Amino acid sequence: MTELKGWLLAENPDSRTQAAFGRGYLGWLRFYHNPLAMIGFVIVLALLLMALFAPYIAHEGITSGLTGDALKASRFLPPSAEHWFGTDGQANDVFSRIIIGSRITLVIVALVIFTAPILGFIIGTVSGYFGGWVDVLLMRITDVFLAFPKLVLALALAAALGRGLESAIFAIAITSWPAYARLARAETLTIRNTDYLAAAKLQGAGHWRLISGHIMPLCLSSLIVRVTLDMAGIILTAAGLGFLGLGAQPPTPEWGAMIAEGRDYILSYWWLATFPGLAIFTVALGFNLLGDGLRDVLDPKSGGQH
Repeated sequence: MTELKGWLLAENPDSRTQAAFGRGYLGWLRFYHNPLAMIGFVIVLALLLMALFAPYIAHEGITSGLTGDALKASRFLPPSAEHWFGTDGQANDVFSRIIIGSRITLVIVALVIFTAPILGFIIGTVSGYFGGWVDVLLMRITDVFLAFPKLVLALALAAALGRGLESAIFAIAITSWPAYARLARAETLTIRNTDYLAAAKLQGAGHWRLISGHIMPLCLSSLIVRVTLDMAGIILTAAGLGFLGLGAQPPTPEWGAMIAEGRDYILSYWWLATFPGLAIFTVALGFNLLGDGLRDVLDPKSGGQH
């Protein structure tokens, strides 16, 4: 273990691989000694494990399947040892639905972050690198999207496309990419005239080689930080669409839709909306804390690197 640590912390690395592992290890040490970042990391890790093992953690399925007198006897039960978060109007175990709903939350987050940031990243780097009419055209398109509040535009798109999880994901993705395009463009403008890019041009590197091999890797750390910080907003937007009936439809246990189902009973059966709301709050907080920790490690302008 001591030898490995010495290898990672060597002042004069013997290879690029050793240097990369050393930087990664130093970054992990900075992240590890940030208590709030570790709290966020634990929350996000718990969400991933909960979604992965949801069928084994949940007490029941999505619906109880009860009818008649059994249904009446099992409806609106308060939290207890048998039903940790109580039951809803269809005798469904709220805890089980929240656990299974974590998978839906992760699917939404995963699909959005693998579409919007990539699209915005490409548009922003191309715009910043070429400049001129390319920059003007791409940034004016970006400005059109930025002219509308993200949530309002997402609501309009989701309503136009029809209710459903797929429509909600598309609406969130199509309204999220402009911020990443702006970020990537700003980063590109600061490095496109540097000496090492000029040297790469003299060696015969083409435009796309410069963009993909030199500019994009340098902008990647800022993009990762922004994506992590935006995950909380993605979750809240998805929950908002579900709450308004434009996202996942019952009986799918999406957290926003569960809050909508329980809002009419908030005074009598408080647990129906409270526990899904706490789930959204906890996960959003976890991603925010994780994003702050990653910013301290990855963003040199934040003072995290010395």
